[in-house]
Amino acid sequence: MTETDRQLGQRLEQTILTLLARRAATSSICPSDAARAAYEGTDDNWRDLMEPTRQAAWRLAAAGKVQVTQSGHPVTEREAHGPIRIRRTHQ
Repeated sequence: MTETDRQLGQRLEQTILTLLARRAATSSICPSDAARAAYEGTDDNWRDLMEPTRQAAWRLAAAGKVQVTQSGHPVTEREAHGPIRIRRTHQ
């Protein structure tokens, strides 16, 4: 049985949240950390999960569960150009 896009998105969202929960509250992760953790193969095809991982991060940010940052500052999807990081929201 193959994984649907929705299932993959949910799995990536959970992977992001799990990785953040394992780190210090002030730490952030790179989307590649989540893509590698979620990838089920042993080759470099985890890179195929990079865009779905970024999209998962934006969904979580829209839900208020994470912040997406560049240079340590929160950014919106529209503002972001280039590498991003993902961190917990400050509550």
